[in-house]
Amino acid sequence: MSNAYFKVPSPVNEPIKAYAPGSPEKKELKAKIAELKASEIEVPLIIGGEEVRTGDTATMTIPHEHGHTLGMFHRAGEKEVEMAVEAALEARKTWADMPWEQRVAIFLKAADLLAGPWRATLNAATMLGQSKTAFQSEIDAACELIDFWRFNSHYMAELMKDQPFSPAGMWNRVEYRALEGFIFAVTPFNFTSIAGNLPTSPAIVGGVSLWKPASSAVYSAYFLMKLLEEAGLPKGVINFIPGSGSKVGNPVLANPNLAGIHFTGSTATFQNMWKTVGDNIAKYKYYPRIVGETGGKDFIFAHPSADVDALVVAAIRGAFEYQGQKCSAASRMYVPKSIWEEFRGKYVAEVEKMKMGDPIDFTNFMSAVIDKAAFTSITAYIDYAKNAGDAEIITGGNYDESKGWFIEPTTIVTTDPKFKSMQEEIFGPVLTIHVYEDAKFEETLDLCDTTSPYALTGAIFAQDRHALAKMSDRLRNAAGNFYINDKPTAAVVGQQPFGGARASGTNDKAGSAMNLLRWMSVRTLKETFVPPKDWRYPFMGAE
Repeated sequence: MSNAYFKVPSPVNEPIKAYAPGSPEKKELKAKIAELKASEIEVPLIIGGEEVRTGDTATMTIPHEHGHTLGMFHRAGEKEVEMAVEAALEARKTWADMPWEQRVAIFLKAADLLAGPWRATLNAATMLGQSKTAFQSEIDAACELIDFWRFNSHYMAELMKDQPFSPAGMWNRVEYRALEGFIFAVTPFNFTSIAGNLPTSPAIVGGVSLWKPASSAVYSAYFLMKLLEEAGLPKGVINFIPGSGSKVGNPVLANPNLAGIHFTGSTATFQNMWKTVGDNIAKYKYYPRIVGETGGKDFIFAHPSADVDALVVAAIRGAFEYQGQKCSAASRMYVPKSIWEEFRGKYVAEVEKMKMGDPIDFTNFMSAVIDKAAFTSITAYIDYAKNAGDAEIITGGNYDESKGWFIEPTTIVTTDPKFKSMQEEIFGPVLTIHVYEDAKFEETLDLCDTTSPYALTGAIFAQDRHALAKMSDRLRNAAGNFYINDKPTAAVVGQQPFGGARASGTNDKAGSAMNLLRWMSVRTLKETFVPPKDWRYPFMGAE
């Protein structure tokens, strides 16, 4: 056993590669995309470090070319869930007792593997399987996940340094234990980095995970699992069990060894999971920790003093990067009448310059939405706006599913601040704008705060500092991540801890020590050096 105090290297954010014309990273990435696209793979479950094939399979296709198959994956059921629970609990016996610096070394190695030899693979897999552009994939599948692993390792060491006061004659200390049982990590399609973070953050502190990736993102998730194996992650610490929500989720939530849920996905799914936990609470050995980041109806609110050019860029990038499929994406916007005509002219002109298509064409700003279900749901909102008497579409409005799930960047302008698309989460390239009278500035702030049940991200724009202060204060509870004169997306690990409240989740701030502490259980130790030998207290003596 080592007897030195080890310091985790101070993390710095991974630099974003530019993929400029002629750059070596662009050449490498294009070659990897061609290589992956040219073959089909079979993705098994990975339980206790062993590949498991169930025969219940589903295909993996390219959203922007849905006739092209990337392969197939096996889906877990109740039997495989029980196998995964058993494997996780067995692995915990040695994983939780492993010296923390040995665990950290695995994830620091994983970060370096991703920063180096695995970077092109994860980027290419994310571009193909999730239709991200090279830049959107780079900041997600590479940089953000590298940051998660490096910063979380650092945060764990910093948390363990927090120790209580010890008066003379005793030594008080606390130790940070892994949760007993297992963590159920449920990850979404839209961020490869979240898929990598949710099962590993509990593992860094000694926990074990059952990982159910979104069915529409199994392709990149499988490569992540293989990367972790190469980094030296012991068998059974993370068990890879893709499958349907009911066939995997129901038996997991019924298991008495459930110690926690680490979730990113829809509000309705999270609420149902929470209810199920409540119904089963007497069956569990522990009170499960429930951490979730769910939906958003994220806003941009402009003051009459706003810089219009900056506002245009924020609206375009905030609403349409990655086809609006970010829980932080700008989905509703409030623009004062005094700057509306200037904003509208510049905004429409810029949106019309945007290209949409296959991400392998690096001149495209957007690609396809993730699948047919998303396509159908999003286009229903567009059709609703087309038929509404109190709304008009000023950009986009068209869509085409013949080759891929393509939807144009669509902008709806409505006179009704409670219009359907101003309130409901769409999760696609649709931005709805309400133009307000300048004199109703404060009234409209209240509308912004109360229109949506969500409170994930929001942005305010003004050059007037008094206005910024008022807007920030009035919208204090409307967003967990709040942006001033910037778009409401692209939180960076170590800089803007991410999460929201209200219907947007538990606000446990992924990529921060706050989140990591949720997977740790503290034991307090008091050691008395010279314990008393007489049970009597001085006050008991005779007068």
